[in-house]
Amino acid sequence: MTDAHEIRHEIRIATGDDIVRIRRAVRTVACAARMSLVDRTKLVTAASELARNVIGHGGGGTVRIERLISPSGVSGVRMVFEDAGPGIPDVRLALTDGWSTGQGLGLGLPGARRLVDEFDLQTVVGEGTRVTVTKWTR
Repeated sequence: MTDAHEIRHEIRIATGDDIVRIRRAVRTVACAARMSLVDRTKLVTAASELARNVIGHGGGGTVRIERLISPSGVSGVRMVFEDAGPGIPDVRLALTDGWSTGQGLGLGLPGARRLVDEFDLQTVVGEGTRVTVTKWTR
């Protein structure tokens, strides 16, 4: 049995203004999933970090935000960030705290991974990257 998807947003990511729209949409979906304030904050923070990566490293892309309901009735939120950028040549290194190809602190991917319950990164050099994260209510 698959998860039921009740609420879905698809947002183009190109500018900092889009990050504000993403944060708002994530907060709305997380509230609908009845997440605690702490878990909503973690999810919004992860969304911000991943959206910044899409802009800064992927040259823009999209995010799909959806509310999930598992077969056992647990609510959650899944976010899928995609870009058609250069891809990540060394995923292990990219998931290391403090490593960055840009001028950031190197906390985006590893920080986002720590803030969610499920984290999946798919990348092909020269084709792009997809990061899927899920957070479940407690």
